[in-house]
Amino acid sequence: MAGSGGIGGRRLVAAGLGIVAVGIVGAAIVFSGDDGSPGTSPTASPSASDVDVEVVAPDVDTSPSATAAPEPEPEPEPTSRVRYADNGLLLPGSPWGTTVGLLQFRGNPQHTYYGEGPVPENPEIAWRYPADQRMCAQSDGKQWCGSGWTGQPAIWERPDGITELVVGTYDRRIHFVDVATGEATRKPFPTGDIIKGSVTIDPDGFPLVYSGSRDNFFRIIALDQGDPVELWKLGANPKGIWNNDWDGNASIVGDLLFEGGEDSWFYIHKLNRGYDDDGNVTVDPELLFSMPGWTQELINKVGDRTMSIENSVVVTSDRVYFANGGGRVVGLDTTDVENGEAPIVFDWWAGDDIDASMVLDEEGMLYVSVELERFNSRSKEVGQLIKLDPSKPDDPYVWGVQVPGQGGPGGLWSTPALHGEHLYVATHVGDLIVVDRRTGEVVHREDLGFHEWSSPSVVDDTLIVGLCEAGGLRAYDLSANPAAPREIWEVSIPAGTCVESSPAVWKGGIYVGSRDGHIYAFKDS
Repeated sequence: MAGSGGIGGRRLVAAGLGIVAVGIVGAAIVFSGDDGSPGTSPTASPSASDVDVEVVAPDVDTSPSATAAPEPEPEPEPTSRVRYADNGLLLPGSPWGTTVGLLQFRGNPQHTYYGEGPVPENPEIAWRYPADQRMCAQSDGKQWCGSGWTGQPAIWERPDGITELVVGTYDRRIHFVDVATGEATRKPFPTGDIIKGSVTIDPDGFPLVYSGSRDNFFRIIALDQGDPVELWKLGANPKGIWNNDWDGNASIVGDLLFEGGEDSWFYIHKLNRGYDDDGNVTVDPELLFSMPGWTQELINKVGDRTMSIENSVVVTSDRVYFANGGGRVVGLDTTDVENGEAPIVFDWWAGDDIDASMVLDEEGMLYVSVELERFNSRSKEVGQLIKLDPSKPDDPYVWGVQVPGQGGPGGLWSTPALHGEHLYVATHVGDLIVVDRRTGEVVHREDLGFHEWSSPSVVDDTLIVGLCEAGGLRAYDLSANPAAPREIWEVSIPAGTCVESSPAVWKGGIYVGSRDGHIYAFKDS
């Protein structure tokens, strides 16, 4: 792939935040418990009896041959489906990899792909999963149901012709559903606690799923043996701070896995994907690089230790960007990461918690959603929806939009959707705002209802937003005037329960989780 243009040139190591980075080559290090004791990477899957849940999905008759894929090239060249700008960055709306589908949160490692049309014109509920029971479990002393922030389903077109939805939910399981029927395609994969983030399906043809959980582990799961089989797991770093969840959605670029944890550390692993003599998919991850996302100076600045990396990292051919709960935005040069080197080339402070995933456009500009909870002077100075130019690390600030609260927290938990010259994003207090990405001007604003954490999607000039207070989905036509969305339909979840997770659009269907305990498919009748 070509270089990253505007973000690929300078190698500036930022000063003033006491930066510490650790490069480790050839060590498959896994921390396997809360006590930080080293563990081995091959692990056994937890049994269904190990978890306390409300619903047990039906048995599914599957066979290994149904989802086994022919061995691909180790690092296949991108197909014509993947569209690049002249500088080597992905064009907005480009899919990712050789696997056909919506494979990760926001579709590609720059978070600018939302699925494939057609978008339903008069949608109604086609199915809900499970049909009769709810997906619920206990965590931290309270009941969690369905799917929440971020929780976008992933979808892939399997070699056997079935289009399969894969989603982690609050019943502590990863579920597998036929998008045509709403029926389970295989048994759910159990973890030890709820799953808050989105899963990733391998983009390069390997039958693998990558997922974190609140049980302190990030896992790689094989899909070529019928029911899902755990191949490897990574435990939280014993040197971490905040907590040990894994919420961020992993990106796979080449044979490298990029992931941040709520332990406040960032990791790059070489996957070493392949197949054994029996034709089963294998992985043998080795840790190439890791670093803490915080510094003591940052902790002193913000006055607390909320430093977790909950967002999904942005990755290009030679850069990776992540942000953390302290408001720190970090860029690393990954040109020599196979040798354990990933120097910091960008380091900027937004002042408050950044849980939403950042977006990188085709010019190398970063768009950052920031929460407003600390109410410090930095938040007032830079705003909560921010555009940064990483090619100017000494002065990257382009513009910022203030997103105040209403007597309480404000800002954004939603990741912006990039379409043409505009950004579309929902705010915590409940506004849909449309922003000119060149100038930062808010060109449209309307009320959606409180607690809008779902990230909007744009497919075929149709903007789709999840509704929490109203409990459903709303669509807008952007074809006539992208700066002034025109509402065309709204559909409701029967119980009117919050849609906090993000919708996935795929070839005539919209798929989204609700806090009522179900996943819903909306299609034309």
